Amino acid sequence: MKFLDIITAVLIVVGGLNWGLWGAFQFDLVAAIGGGNTGMLARVVYCLVGLAAVYQALSIKGIQSRWNCTGTT
Repeated sequence: MKFLDIITAVLIVVGGLNWGLWGAFQFDLVAAIGGGNTGMLARVVYCLVGLAAVYQALSIKGIQSRWNCTGTT
């Protein structure tokens, strides 16, 4: 499961960077690499990023326990 945690974290970072680029420069990196925002590759990446966010949001307690985090500072 830690492997899935890492993959989803990477996808969320990709999504965050893509939104940052869009906000700062109106440049969609995923669309540029994936053949436009309606290209098949771009759509797959967008869906994977969304699924990764849902996974992370729904399993935060499980992730914390797998990584031995208490959730407090």
